[in-house]
Amino acid sequence: MEEETFDDAAEDGSVSAAQRIFHALSSAPRRKILAYLSASSLTAGEIADRFSMSKPAVSQHLSVLETAGLIRREKHGQFVHYSLIENNLVNTLNGFVQEVCPVGRPIKKESQARARAKELP
Repeated sequence: MEEETFDDAAEDGSVSAAQRIFHALSSAPRRKILAYLSASSLTAGEIADRFSMSKPAVSQHLSVLETAGLIRREKHGQFVHYSLIENNLVNTLNGFVQEVCPVGRPIKKESQARARAKELP
């Protein structure tokens, strides 16, 4: 029996946003890219210059981070600038902690129940 890889699952849409983020964070080079982008945006070339790997490899890491919703890219003339999307990472990690935290889980359920009650006429 062939084991399904993360990339296979991602292609068929069965991977959640949290799974994409944790997959992106599982790589040391991707975590370093996030650290470099924490203070300011950088071009793809500026990011690649900080690593001893090929530009296509850096591009692949940037693609994984972008797919996870952790970074955004904007074209400025002939350069592509990458920047961090801070709230997405914080919100995903907060949601994960609430699911696994024995204190946070009941509070989250209560909050969801109150939100549903507000929606009722």
